[in-house]
Amino acid sequence: MRVTVNFSLKKTKSRADGKCPVYVRCTMNNQRFELSTSIFICPESWDDERQQVVGRSEESKILNNRLNKIRNRVQEVYSQLESKGEPFSTLNVKDKLLGISNEKGLLEILDGIIKGIEARVGNDYSEGTLKHYKTTRERLIEFLRKKFGRNDIGLSLVDYSFLNSFDIYLKTEYQLKPNTALTYHKHLKKTLNTGIAMNLISNNTYNSFKVSRNETHRDYLTIQELEQIRNKEICTLRMETIRDIFIFACYTGLGYAELKKLNSTHIHQGNDSGKWIIIDRTKTDIRCRVPLLPQAKAILQKYENFPITQNRGKLLPVHSNQKMNEYLKELAGICGINKNLSMHVARHTFATTVTLTNGVPIETVSKMLGHTSLKTTQIYARIVDSKISADMKKLNAILNEKKEDNVLI
Repeated sequence: MRVTVNFSLKKTKSRADGKCPVYVRCTMNNQRFELSTSIFICPESWDDERQQVVGRSEESKILNNRLNKIRNRVQEVYSQLESKGEPFSTLNVKDKLLGISNEKGLLEILDGIIKGIEARVGNDYSEGTLKHYKTTRERLIEFLRKKFGRNDIGLSLVDYSFLNSFDIYLKTEYQLKPNTALTYHKHLKKTLNTGIAMNLISNNTYNSFKVSRNETHRDYLTIQELEQIRNKEICTLRMETIRDIFIFACYTGLGYAELKKLNSTHIHQGNDSGKWIIIDRTKTDIRCRVPLLPQAKAILQKYENFPITQNRGKLLPVHSNQKMNEYLKELAGICGINKNLSMHVARHTFATTVTLTNGVPIETVSKMLGHTSLKTTQIYARIVDSKISADMKKLNAILNEKKEDNVLI
């Protein structure tokens, strides 16, 4: 059994401009089907015997190349079906060419993953993670409709070309940076891995399609900038509370989600008789254990009887993340800080200026930040290398001075 592929010009379906569509006909075991190639040409430009566009123009070459690709695609689909060793018909070949299949679809599997996440929000997953997965689903639907004119695609059709086209779509349609696009690819990769676990496909195309990550610049405050904000006299209560919460984050390393939910149940007496914050990170569910430094403890005491915190049962009057970051831009201007302040900057400041720069071991910092991998914390260690380098230059200058002082004249 084999498949034959022929092309023909449908003169009965000519357009107003006189051009006619080229159709592909596939025959197998006396069964056949026809599909439009979406190529339209004038009848005088078609060689019926050679089944190709006549002429040596650039347009003729492009059209003939498209026809060759269609022929090769049909043969490829036929070979894929034949290799399974199971009976199939021309209808199976046609469906596979059109992306129609009885197999599970990509979005069908992704929907199952999203339902699982929805059921586990608050335990294994956060609302933020669920939101990101749903956004990935939206982008995939848009891509499938624009690229293929359909709402789903079989798992086995997610090849290198599909992933590359989706990557380009994200970066051109939404101007996403590589690190942001990486999140969408992670969700898609997990979907394919789920398909493998369900024995629906045999391999993950991401094994050959690699997604790059760019090194990011992480802003943090120097000790001088931190003290500048901490000691700044602020007249309005709103900006004063924003400043205090930001400073608290700089001395605890807590992320926004942890600051938002922080309450009295998260404050514990440590073995050292000091106060500790023990809280599970919303993003990773990893437990953070952070001893309360005097600067952070003073802020908690300041807001003990604050009406908003008492009404909410929280320790700090934290606004929405959007508002916090908006007010922090205002705070930077008030304090004369030429940096883009955000809650992330506070966390980075704790990792660099407050801890690593002062000799706290990287393993300890990693635990306090609730990182799942030491590699994540090592990003901050590379930042601190510049501080080490500057300090060693000073030391080198001091040693050289002493050496010169000891030289006999």
